[in-house]
Amino acid sequence: MSSPLTFEQFLRETGVSRETGERLAAYLAVLKKWQSRINLVGKSTLTDPWRRHMLDSAQLLSLIPEGTRVLMDLGSGAGFPGLVLAILGVPEVHLVESDTRKCAFLTEAARVSETKITLHPKRLEALDPFPVDLVTARGFASLARILTWAAPFLLAGAQGLFLKGQSVDDELTEAHKIWMMREERFQSRADPSGQILRIGDLTRV
Repeated sequence: MSSPLTFEQFLRETGVSRETGERLAAYLAVLKKWQSRINLVGKSTLTDPWRRHMLDSAQLLSLIPEGTRVLMDLGSGAGFPGLVLAILGVPEVHLVESDTRKCAFLTEAARVSETKITLHPKRLEALDPFPVDLVTARGFASLARILTWAAPFLLAGAQGLFLKGQSVDDELTEAHKIWMMREERFQSRADPSGQILRIGDLTRV
């Protein structure tokens, strides 16, 4: 098992400036504080948070299509990857989260990291479509369910970046029963068993 990724190693791995890294560190400090009150992330992941959460989210930056301005993160939870990408400079980030306590956390994390976000405290199916360039999600539902929720945005021309684990092949098989899509796969830099899916040209079967 590899040693936990340090703050300095994260900066070297990503090329993130120290100033931006310190904003991420402030976010992480709030996460650790709130974790004792509400379950934001798996407890074991906090033994290696710079790899499991910060690098896992930050690696998407290089895969974001050129010209992307508006990003929507589905089921944001503790803010991964959406809030991280907002800190890293995506111009307009919308976080969608129905849990009231997690919304309170996201508001505080955005405040301490001095990050502008738009928070939508509602269920995904209640979200009225609006123009976005990119939809992201990490680990909160199967690909088929994520695509169903994201469809109003993807069908309008947005692309999707979705962090997935070992079940990615099975999830793609299920999703292809409902959707045709252009898909690209990228190996995760944070998790040897993880993959990133970039989805576009979504149409119903």
